[in-house]
Amino acid sequence: MQPFQISTVDEARDLVQNSPFHSVKVGVFDLDGVLRGKYMSKSKFLSALDKGFGFCDVVLGWDSNDQLYDNVTMTGWHTGYPDAEVRVLPETARVLPLEDGGFFFLGEFIGRAEEVCPRGCLRRIVEKAKDMGFEPYSAFEYEFFLFKETPDSVRQKGYRNLTPWTPGNFGYSVLRNSVHAGFYHDLLDMCQEMNFELEGLHTETGPGVLEAAITVDESMASADKAALFKTFTKVLAQRHDLMATFMAKWSPHYPGQSGHIHMSLLDLDGNNVFFDGDAEGGISKLQRHFIAGCQALMPRVLAMVSPTINSYTRLIPGFWAPTNPTWGIENRTCALRAIGGSPKAQRLEYRIAAADANPYLALAAALYSGLYGIENELEPDEPIQGNAYDVTPDPATALPQTLWEAAQRLKACEAARQGFGDAFVDHFAASREWEEREFRRAITDWEMERYFEII
Repeated sequence: MQPFQISTVDEARDLVQNSPFHSVKVGVFDLDGVLRGKYMSKSKFLSALDKGFGFCDVVLGWDSNDQLYDNVTMTGWHTGYPDAEVRVLPETARVLPLEDGGFFFLGEFIGRAEEVCPRGCLRRIVEKAKDMGFEPYSAFEYEFFLFKETPDSVRQKGYRNLTPWTPGNFGYSVLRNSVHAGFYHDLLDMCQEMNFELEGLHTETGPGVLEAAITVDESMASADKAALFKTFTKVLAQRHDLMATFMAKWSPHYPGQSGHIHMSLLDLDGNNVFFDGDAEGGISKLQRHFIAGCQALMPRVLAMVSPTINSYTRLIPGFWAPTNPTWGIENRTCALRAIGGSPKAQRLEYRIAAADANPYLALAAALYSGLYGIENELEPDEPIQGNAYDVTPDPATALPQTLWEAAQRLKACEAARQGFGDAFVDHFAASREWEEREFRRAITDWEMERYFEII
């Protein structure tokens, strides 16, 4: 039995008990999509399968730099940072091919911490979809840059003048992927062995940039695959004396890095409810409502999809990133791209998402928005023909321009509070406000170059 075929506690227990390994790696994802975890002895893990285990709730109360939020109530100095209970998820079992085949399991916060747990947030939206009679499916695709650097060298260089893995643009290059086939095959093999198999991997336009498309799955499993792909791609790169970055944009000279999400809904009989063979583009009435919901809520939930200061440097015209909540049929200049052709292929691509987003929260935001459209029978505007960047944004629906603005829009969104809960909205919005305040303490290179001498 392969670990990724595990579905019950008893099967997980048998797998671990009968293994030659004396420890198991477990992990949980924090608000920023960073995997926080530890090794656990075999006996401790077997006990945790039945009873759960404690994990310091500080991982829900600090930022990606381990700096403590000063504006959240769920945890903090005032609570003493106690342990929060975590349940082990047997169905997330993986082998660790980079660790001689050891085992890895994801966990999910329960109790009060569950209200702000990113995976728990998505699970509640998936359950909502099921209550409406749908099984949501999704797939992520990521662009990421590779550099001939190490964690030490990037710090020694102050993150400047970094050396890309390969020079030049070379989009879809067979030359590049043949010369460097060793890394490509190691990545493809690792992804398959860890059950986030890639259906496509190629160079994008830019020095050392790749795009990876992860296979489609039920939405909970799909988000697990995306989050684990980002983590272990970084691990594999560093083992090759490389570094991978999933920043939304690392250079003003190149397009940003996308994290597009493809979504569809199946009914209880397994039929794709987005498909209507008699409609333009195969777009059913339900898919139209779903698109309209994504359009309506995108400006209000953007903080969950574009969660960093850096996210907003990507959202500028002409750099292959949407700037308004537009949609079109097979139109890559739009924020929402309807893809049709057959019951199997019919889906919606949520193109506003970047590589820096937490997959659980980005998918939760996108999926909930679509379900909101179905519930309220919303209708989208007319699909964009041609270049969506030429469309003048409607001030009423224009996207937030900064993380601070996005956080305020999220806090004020009653639909978001109904879908994600007050506790999550307040906690997550506060964490984004913290991020903005931390940024405002910084003096950037741009400011030094612009003002140091002349002002």
